Amino acid sequence: MKNYTLLFFAAFVLPFPSSSQTVEDDFEGNGTIQSWYGDDCQIDDGFANPFLDGANGSATVMQYSDQGGAYANVRFDIPSNFDLSNDHTFTLKIYVPASSITGAQTNQVSLKLQDGTLGEPWTTQTEVIKAITLDQWQTVTFDFENDPFINLDAGSSDPIDRDDLNRVLIQVNGENNSDQVVAYFDDFSYDGTIVLPEPDPVYDMLIWSDEFNSDGAIDSNKWFHQTQLPPSGSWFNNEVQHYTNRLENSFVEDGKLHVMAKKETFTDQGETKQYTSARLNSKFAFTYGKVEVRAILPSGSGTWPAIWTLGKNINEDGGYWDEEYGTAQWPACGEIDIMEHWGNNQNYVSSALHTPSSFGATVNHGGLVDENVSTEFHTYSLVWTPEKMDFSLDGYVFYTYAPEDKNMDTWPYIAEQYILLNVAMQGAIDSNFTESPMIIDYVRIYQEDTTSSPAGLKDNSSGQIEFFPNPVKDQLQIRVNENLIGSKATFYSAIGQRMESFMQNSTIHSLDLAHYPAGVYFVNFETAGQVASYKLIKQ
Repeated sequence: MKNYTLLFFAAFVLPFPSSSQTVEDDFEGNGTIQSWYGDDCQIDDGFANPFLDGANGSATVMQYSDQGGAYANVRFDIPSNFDLSNDHTFTLKIYVPASSITGAQTNQVSLKLQDGTLGEPWTTQTEVIKAITLDQWQTVTFDFENDPFINLDAGSSDPIDRDDLNRVLIQVNGENNSDQVVAYFDDFSYDGTIVLPEPDPVYDMLIWSDEFNSDGAIDSNKWFHQTQLPPSGSWFNNEVQHYTNRLENSFVEDGKLHVMAKKETFTDQGETKQYTSARLNSKFAFTYGKVEVRAILPSGSGTWPAIWTLGKNINEDGGYWDEEYGTAQWPACGEIDIMEHWGNNQNYVSSALHTPSSFGATVNHGGLVDENVSTEFHTYSLVWTPEKMDFSLDGYVFYTYAPEDKNMDTWPYIAEQYILLNVAMQGAIDSNFTESPMIIDYVRIYQEDTTSSPAGLKDNSSGQIEFFPNPVKDQLQIRVNENLIGSKATFYSAIGQRMESFMQNSTIHSLDLAHYPAGVYFVNFETAGQVASYKLIKQ
């Protein structure tokens, strides 16, 4: 793994009033929707239009490929709830080639609205279904006031009387079937606007990390091996492994941490078990911020990897922080499960909260399906603010915990938490299991950068790059010294999504950001192998 370079961030942050935003996407870079996600299907939101004609001359569209997913859909979330009392219509173009269809499902497209902040968002679902004609582009509207709608919960209010809907799902040819269909979408829009909430804190200053650049044992200045068994002689949740401090169970190789679960007979603390693994406690604790962990997960029925946190004040004998700070019992200390995965449900990852108000089989959880979590690196992230927690996979926020009533029962997250990394063994373990690792590329924790510049966004260490105005509404001017002509600049959203890149081919470059949604963005400048990053606010 390459060495990670701490980037310089300069911020010029001015308060600005709440604003409204359209909800639309033409799949040509002009939309406000940045979070499309395919559940149980494949999507490509920059696909060359294969059916150019007078009904749709757009060069690019979204391809939706359902290869038999029982509940396949494509979806996105918005940062606030829809107000359907006045504006209640959604519109899209769709083309479904007959040659892509298997089975005998009704040819239809449905648009569903849900509360995506819940662990089981489908329980809030309301839906409008429309028939479609194959082999032609057509414009379909979904009017939640005048069209027939279906509430999954028959006791729910009419959609126009609700204020809890913030997720849009689109589904082709029904659900709970294994039939295949390919569809193409274009020009999605909502006939109203949404009110943008006040911006969240931006956690962009790296305060702690492990890049695992030194092969061998883990860095004992950053990590502690937790090996002491609970008083029962076994770990909780009917786990059957010993956690050890041996190199066989935790080591760094080729710039990656390996937390290795193994099948072997091992005796420790008077107990003999048939599996071993490692459980690491970070020697760093924090309150609020962003956690990013890039990892490949183990596979095999019975494996249970986790990336999580516990309150520094937990009373747990054998934990790193217990002797000095252990005053609270679980779950009063608070637990944040950034990522959990079970080998007997291979394609699903989950996040959860355990608090005095709900713990164990907690109701506060969310997850999503991803087919390659055990073969490819993915970035698992938590953004923890004083108001909410956002959980994401590769920048896609799939679950938010934000209880309205925050007290020590629902929100014990007012004190420091520390990171845990482990692979447990539990349940019906595959008889052929021998070993499988959780492989981690890095662990990074960020907090808010409080530096400011009164003269616009500038790298104060060099004065070579300047942005104005900042905040910006439409036209942004970027001024650089002559020695930086030829640098590459890349814009990223606050969740790390790449927006666009360009070459700075003169000392002043003008960029039209009128189509960008309001919010916080970052601009990376790359030159001569060096990278500097800057914060920009779009009004």
